Amino acid sequence: MAESSNRWQFWIDRGGTFTDIVARTPEGALVSRKLLSENPERYQDAALQGIREILGVKDETLPGEIIEAVKMGTTVGTNALLERHGEPAALIITRGFKDCLRIGYQNRPDIFALNIRLPEQLYRSVSEIDERVSAQGEILVPLDKQRARQQLQAVYDAGFRSIAIVLMHAWRYPAHEEILRDLADEIGFPQISVSHQVSPLMKIVGRGDTTVVDAYLSPLLRRYVKQVASGINGSHHAARLLFMQSNGGLTDASSFQGKDSILSGPAGGIVGAVAVSAKAGLGVCRTYQHLNLISCKIVMSSIILPP
Repeated sequence: MAESSNRWQFWIDRGGTFTDIVARTPEGALVSRKLLSENPERYQDAALQGIREILGVKDETLPGEIIEAVKMGTTVGTNALLERHGEPAALIITRGFKDCLRIGYQNRPDIFALNIRLPEQLYRSVSEIDERVSAQGEILVPLDKQRARQQLQAVYDAGFRSIAIVLMHAWRYPAHEEILRDLADEIGFPQISVSHQVSPLMKIVGRGDTTVVDAYLSPLLRRYVKQVASGINGSHHAARLLFMQSNGGLTDASSFQGKDSILSGPAGGIVGAVAVSAKAGLGVCRTYQHLNLISCKIVMSSIILPP
């Protein structure tokens, strides 16, 4: 049995169909609940409802002072990506590379297919910025701040509130991305994903895809995190809220990003399987590698293939 504590702990798996909750009482006993993840006639959020039922609380706001921590893995980001229900996003990229992410690496999973179906892009608009920095950091085309501001303002006026800024060689020379980020912040974009911060990788396709995913999912996750956090803490702000990332590690709710959420749900199963394997005396490294490979293949195949 787990160690006793003077406050409750909750461990939650928020799936697309069911939400599973395991709670540890202050005395160390374990209690569990299973609810439908979506049941709007009864409750707004399954995780909060499950905590209410376990604590025997009927009020909308939970008593955060008696809760030590809530640790959650969720497929909210995964499902939004698979079902294409993320935030409308615009791509801001170096001029001449408008179709860079669409072209991608020219991978051919089915090399003999006669009808090539390209994946649906997550961004809905592309704006090309007049700027270019060489791989050695030389400014080949200076960034025109006034023109860039006009372009960003046009994107904002078109109704977009989430943008992904991806410039050539910005992983190493981010000055132009930083200028665009500051301009976008002045205009009022609530979600600004910048490639040198989101994924500082050399190759623009991988860096760009990750940045677009972050812009696409982060607003949705931020709204969900805010909903759960406000329901748990109210005005007390006492309970810690942690989310599982794709790497299997926990992060504070305020640091949970779209790019880290895609395998949040599956990662929990892998971490749990590794823990069980260790207790059973099995090879933990081999178990982890095998399960991680299976999970990544299943989820990534669903993401890459057209819906």
